[in-house]
Amino acid sequence: MNMLKTTVLLAALTSLFLGVGYFLGGPIGLVIALGFGGAMNFFAYWSSDKLALRMAGAHEVSLQDAPKLHAMVEAVAAQARLPKPKVYIIQSDTPNAFATGRNPQHAAVAVTTGIQSLLSERELRGVLGHELGHVKNRDILTSSIVATLAGAISMLAWMSLFFRGRGGYGAIISLAAFLLAPLAAGLIQAGISRAREYQADISGAEITHDPLALASALEKLQQGVKERPMEATPMAESTAHLYIVNPFRGGGLVSLFSTHPPMEERVRRLREMAGR
Repeated sequence: MNMLKTTVLLAALTSLFLGVGYFLGGPIGLVIALGFGGAMNFFAYWSSDKLALRMAGAHEVSLQDAPKLHAMVEAVAAQARLPKPKVYIIQSDTPNAFATGRNPQHAAVAVTTGIQSLLSERELRGVLGHELGHVKNRDILTSSIVATLAGAISMLAWMSLFFRGRGGYGAIISLAAFLLAPLAAGLIQAGISRAREYQADISGAEITHDPLALASALEKLQQGVKERPMEATPMAESTAHLYIVNPFRGGGLVSLFSTHPPMEERVRRLREMAGR
């Protein structure tokens, strides 16, 4: 169900992108949008992992620097039947983690210093299972494509302000495109990300055979982020969807665009999974 939802929403996002291109320039605009989107996705495929790690302030650690963490990552990767990813640490009190990379052969896992001090080994293993679930499900590539398309839609929508359609409604249509296209893209992007988080929870629990450990970790991480959220800079916010829990405080209308499902529902599903 989560995979089907992702496919439908990704198709909707692609259609929105092409629709805005057609609106701006007709068939020629559609072709230009296709070329533009292809170029951006090519860049995202090859460079998104390096950019994400750099923006998060992550630095790679060797086996000698972090032997326990390396051993844990290697063990969980073996359970997932995946190559061992590179290991990164982020100097931050906010407890969190994320995975990135264009495929399982070029993946990386980053954890904050805060999560290592907060969670038990069993809970941290559950978190690593979740992150390697993203790797196994190719969610890293999916999220890169989604973020690229959403950004391209916003750019095209901004260009629509300079568009003048035929008749007296051109300016109104341009303004509507400028306001509504990024809004729709943001909602679709959030929906895709939430579906992939649910699936990574399931995959992670299956990899480690311990859904209760991940459920316990998620509850601790939610509380930890409330007490020590990350500083919400534009650069930091651009990587928020990668983390296992949203590293920033949010609520109200902001939750509509949240890239993470409600924590209570994630925990409930994991506990239900353990019961089965």
